[in-house]
Amino acid sequence: MSLSLFFVVCLIVSGLVIRIGMALMARFGVLDHPGGHKQHDASTPFVGGFGIVVVMFAVLAVGEGLFPELSALPLRVVVLGAAVLFVTGFADDIWHLSFKVRFVIQALVAVAMVLLGDVGLSSLGELVPGLSADLGALAIPFTIFATVGLINALNMIDGIDGLSGSLSFSSMAGVAMIAVTSGQMGYLTMAVALMGGLAGFLYFNLRYPGNLKARVFMGDNGSMLLGFVFAWMLIGLSQGEQAAMAPVTALWLFGVPLLDTVSVMLRRVWLGKSPFHADRHHLHHLFLRAGFRVSDTVRMVILVQVLLVVIGLAGEYFNVPEYLMFGAFLMVFASYFYVIFRPWRVVPNLSRLNAWLGLPSVAARGVFVGYFTEAEAKRVLGNVIEDLGRRFEYRLSLHTVDNKALGGSNVFALVELDEDVNEVTVGATKALMVQIKEHLSYLPKAQVRLFMHRNGDNDRRADPRRQKGEAPKYCIRGGERRSSQGSAVFYEVELSVSKKDADAVRV
Repeated sequence: MSLSLFFVVCLIVSGLVIRIGMALMARFGVLDHPGGHKQHDASTPFVGGFGIVVVMFAVLAVGEGLFPELSALPLRVVVLGAAVLFVTGFADDIWHLSFKVRFVIQALVAVAMVLLGDVGLSSLGELVPGLSADLGALAIPFTIFATVGLINALNMIDGIDGLSGSLSFSSMAGVAMIAVTSGQMGYLTMAVALMGGLAGFLYFNLRYPGNLKARVFMGDNGSMLLGFVFAWMLIGLSQGEQAAMAPVTALWLFGVPLLDTVSVMLRRVWLGKSPFHADRHHLHHLFLRAGFRVSDTVRMVILVQVLLVVIGLAGEYFNVPEYLMFGAFLMVFASYFYVIFRPWRVVPNLSRLNAWLGLPSVAARGVFVGYFTEAEAKRVLGNVIEDLGRRFEYRLSLHTVDNKALGGSNVFALVELDEDVNEVTVGATKALMVQIKEHLSYLPKAQVRLFMHRNGDNDRRADPRRQKGEAPKYCIRGGERRSSQGSAVFYEVELSVSKKDADAVRV
């Protein structure tokens, strides 16, 4: 069987198992309910790990017959460890186990990987010129620490639809590239199988046209077993006399989850909080606060991950000294930590990036059209109503402002979305703005822009005085200039627009 066909088979198996799991979990009410720091608004089954663990058992059962090179891997130990973590994660999803219990089980699985699977960290490579960081007696403790760290890193970044699965897929693709170029066909086959399992999960978890929100979550059952598999593969490929890559390359391949987890935990400790205290200061949260949609946030974070993977692969293929790659990684970490530690400095810049890329913003609550004269108002109103379409509820209003600088062109229109903001409405608002701008080309001085909801996270004017490690006290300007405040309303209507509505209003 070719690897491409093997990938498709694993994708189908994963998708079918997850679909069955969705039905069973809904039947028994085993769902992830909204509340607390969770951002989803509907009860959702956490069955992402189901498809992946079944793929691993399938590889164990029939894989060696199809791909003899798998016999060189400690598959039984790895699949057993993954199964233990899958069960532990599923129990945590349901009953919320203590982190101490989880850590003990994760550490025991790591010990089994070392003692039974003969997979462990013996060297960190040449982190200093001319000096190899061999671990010696610290090999087993360091392996346990690294394995538990990777397990929880992937678990902690699992915060929005499609993110952890996409990050895992990107990292696994990097592992596959290392394996294929070094002739490690067993690892390559396993990587392809897991990528197929992840693709089956992402079909239900990613947001895309026709799938506006995740139908399943990965859950701790999926993130814990995947984190363990990454630990095994990255350690196995980077150790021994026939190592396929330098140990430092593993840092780049697992870049975003590692950087994000360490940065967030250090920030919490600096603020005097528990490093395991949940908050909303991960990188993806900063993108969301800057107005990025969930789907666009995933794309941006994955872009960062792919860049890190490419840098790691380039360093490996061009034989860049390990100490230089390690130094470069520390520089990236310092930059990443600054982003996480000073979010109020970064969020406004991300808002600018969102606007520069021309992406829809979740801060958009409608469209501002101005300024024009009262004589032009009727024609502008008719053009705007024609562009509204018939899918959503809008509030349309005309306002006059007493501003001598505007002269007679002192009228503006607000088209405000009168519905909950989601991926669809945000995209539709952006498209509406573009369409209105095109139809009002006969008013060259008119401004057509998104009407933004401003808050402390996306306002660019902040008090320079800071408290220790805390967000600044924002100096929000007195009122939004393009708002109903400070203006006189002389026309207002709420409508779900149809052609008939448009004709009636123009009369």
